[in-house]
Amino acid sequence: MAFGWIDEQAAARRRAGLVRSLRPRPADSPLLDLASNDYLGLARHPEVVAGAQEAARTWGGGATGSRLVTGTTELHTALEHELAAFCGFEAALVFSSGYAANLAAVTALAPHGSLIVSDAGNHASLIDGCRLARGTTQVVGHADLDAVRKALGTHDGPALAVSDTVFSVDGDAAPLAGLAEACREHGAGLVVDDAHGLGVLGAGGRGAPHAAGLAGADDVVVTVTLSKSLGSQGGAVLGPARVVEHLVNAARTFIFDTGLAPAAAGAALAALRLLGREPERAARAREVATGLHARLTAAGLEAVRPDAAVVSVRAPSPEEAVQWAADCRAAGLFVGCFRPPSVPDGISRLRLTARADLTEEQIERAVQVIGGTRP
Repeated sequence: MAFGWIDEQAAARRRAGLVRSLRPRPADSPLLDLASNDYLGLARHPEVVAGAQEAARTWGGGATGSRLVTGTTELHTALEHELAAFCGFEAALVFSSGYAANLAAVTALAPHGSLIVSDAGNHASLIDGCRLARGTTQVVGHADLDAVRKALGTHDGPALAVSDTVFSVDGDAAPLAGLAEACREHGAGLVVDDAHGLGVLGAGGRGAPHAAGLAGADDVVVTVTLSKSLGSQGGAVLGPARVVEHLVNAARTFIFDTGLAPAAAGAALAALRLLGREPERAARAREVATGLHARLTAAGLEAVRPDAAVVSVRAPSPEEAVQWAADCRAAGLFVGCFRPPSVPDGISRLRLTARADLTEEQIERAVQVIGGTRP
């Protein structure tokens, strides 16, 4: 029977406690949200919403075509210029998603004969970029600089190291300065995904590469998402102008995809300008994350120390993680639940995201609910 194997896989997922399901949320959810990636609390900010509305009124509901045909508006260009300037890079290129940006950067910068050295903890979009690239990929241990150097030392042709800046599961930061040094020792490029760093790390939220002194380097390329700290949707690649020009001509997820909807571009640009005026939002997100971690560990929970805005709390098993998250929802708290295969180490956990707009009372309430519902 066609697709009969799907039933076998579904049964295996049920036995392993790994079934996923969609839970549509209402527009005005009563739950305290520690699950979204709205780190700066900008997704519903009046200026961000107004930016989306004005862009839709001006440019319409969609981009109407690929970026190289009709999908590039003056709004897209303004967003690219201001994003590059804010993060300290020469140029930027906006994509319809952060996932598409990662696929573009990795595949277009790793031709035949090249080597990609990829961190074992990388996001799925970087992993998929490695799989689609025509170069050879070597996966190395998480944040293992010696392994990166060893891998790069075995290859004579073009090479690339690929890593998240802040890893999405536990919220730990990559050793960016060390990665850049290792790459330069072997003439390799560095591509890093700053999805969880932009808006949280660096001066005024300019990102982890900016904090590491790598902004504007001619051998560093950074991908970002517009859907987390900027509260919108879409992604971008930042780097030297010649790299961006190469992507325009070689990146399939740019050439063959419809451009980012104007409303999303307008919202992202409004959020970026707001962050520029209110840089304290970045520090507040980090402060909330640190406070969450301190209170959770004081309550006897096993929480990973956050380097940005993600706080991970270990769970005994996939089934207990799912039940824990459900019990939190029943108590009025929405938390993330990460299980295999989403977690590379096989350890299930609750994933909490700190937001700059959380009050001390909300933080304390969240800790009480999580502690009170532990397995």
